Amino acid sequence: MVKIGFICEGETEKIIIESENFQTYLHKNNLALVNAIDATGNGNLLPKNIQPFIEILKDDGAEIIFILTDLDRDKCITKTKERINAPEDIVVIISVQQIEAWFLADSNTLSAIFKCRYVYDNPEKEIYPGKKLKEIFIEKTGRGNMESKPRFAKWMIKQGFSILSAAQHSNCNSAKYFINAFVKIK
Repeated sequence: MVKIGFICEGETEKIIIESENFQTYLHKNNLALVNAIDATGNGNLLPKNIQPFIEILKDDGAEIIFILTDLDRDKCITKTKERINAPEDIVVIISVQQIEAWFLADSNTLSAIFKCRYVYDNPEKEIYPGKKLKEIFIEKTGRGNMESKPRFAKWMIKQGFSILSAAQHSNCNSAKYFINAFVKIK
């Protein structure tokens, strides 16, 4: 098994990485998560701040380290990668716009929750996907479950959220990129 570690922008990303179905996916691909660190915000994903996280993950035995963040206010993925300026051996994965776009892209889970076939056409074009999710939930269920992003992430995972399902969406390239990053590791 190849040991991997994650530096996550926030608690929501960490929850997704530590989810049981993602752990199962990793094990099927001969990968083992040694640790996922919550950087508590993208402002902490700067060169001077990530080095201690990298050292913790290496001490934990990580052979490959990933940074998972989202685009937030940056205009493009390249700008986000330049801002982070991670060492060359660190894999930086950026979800477009915010990580909640992956929830919008998981048509299987949303269809099960709404009890009808549901596909959100362009999850990565949604500037505030969390806000859009809340609107959709109010429309479909009469309730908006987005009081806390981490709590909503836990709830979505309990409902069956899968990054693999999000990656199957034709307009969620960042989830596809994320999944493909693991396929390349052997």
